[in-house]
Amino acid sequence: MTSHLSARSRLTLLYGSLFTLGGAALVLITYVLVAHTLHDKSVNSIPPAIQAALGKCVAAAQTQDHPIALSQCAALYENGVQAGAATQRGTILADLLMYSLLSLAGVALLAAAAGWIVAGRILRPVHRLTAAARAASEENLSQRIALQGPRDELRELADTFDTMLERLDRAFTSQRQFIANASHELRTPLTLMRTAIDVVLAKPEPTRDELVSMAADVRHAVDHSERLIEVLLVLARNDQARALTEPLDLATVAEDALEGRTTIGITTTVTLDEAPVTGDGVLLERLIANLLDNAERYNITGGTVTISTTSDDGSSLVRVVNTGQVVPPDQVARLFLPFTRLDDRTRHDGFGLGLALVSSITTVHNGAVQATAMPGGGLDISVRFPRRDSQAQ
Repeated sequence: MTSHLSARSRLTLLYGSLFTLGGAALVLITYVLVAHTLHDKSVNSIPPAIQAALGKCVAAAQTQDHPIALSQCAALYENGVQAGAATQRGTILADLLMYSLLSLAGVALLAAAAGWIVAGRILRPVHRLTAAARAASEENLSQRIALQGPRDELRELADTFDTMLERLDRAFTSQRQFIANASHELRTPLTLMRTAIDVVLAKPEPTRDELVSMAADVRHAVDHSERLIEVLLVLARNDQARALTEPLDLATVAEDALEGRTTIGITTTVTLDEAPVTGDGVLLERLIANLLDNAERYNITGGTVTISTTSDDGSSLVRVVNTGQVVPPDQVARLFLPFTRLDDRTRHDGFGLGLALVSSITTVHNGAVQATAMPGGGLDISVRFPRRDSQAQ
């Protein structure tokens, strides 16, 4: 029956039971000891000194046969009875106090022992939590408590701890994968630079054109590495807590992102309506710029890119739709993972981080990204943010 109670109810029942049993045992032991004392221990109702004086008084009264002497003996007897009662009361109270203290000490020890045992059984899941916390590390986060039993406070704590370990396990796994992919991406331009330099240095007398070509290759690889490092730094900053309190309009941010952008062979359609938000202007401009870069980079000759901003239902929305190669619908979600490229979306000038950065910036701004593969090819990506007036409300 108690296995279906919560930990709080079981502890309350334990404390109440131990208190009741301890009190009952204390009363019973005290009663038995005092009763034994009253039964075995003879207590004279009149003290011995008064009994001796009373005997002399009675003998004298019988010899003299005088009424005054008899009244004095009666008064002496009355004083003796009162003195005896006071003596007996003091003796009983002293015995009661001594037996009560001894009984209290014994019952307290028994209650402490019983409480220690029962509380240990109730708090056993806490020991499992402690063991799991000690065993958890960055290299091993696979251990789970998987506590069974009633859904009480301890079960909730164990389930929360398991959920935390699962999140940490996914986070560390993703981090290790991200570091491995970043290392690979950074190693590629270094390899290109080393190859270009080694080819030129292997010649006895390289010409000026060969040196210039080598320098151009190295410069291109350096620019590639610089852009990649910049994106990685933005991703790292997005993982930190930010105070996004700047009032902005997505239409204005989109205008800034479109300024100075030129496309060859692609038609861009712009529809910008008011879309107030609260956030970081630099990050939101980077988000829209990445959406446009992705729409242009993976488009087709003669294709189109449509960008629009609007607000509805308490949200502000920026939407980018582009033509391009057909993207399998089941592969759309993968495009927002770091360093992820589909087979038909591989380009030497991309890192596979553009949409990952869009997802990261959206998460920082408490927004949501929705991407849909167009049947004729291309993507329809919408990013929704909380509207500024609804945030203030």
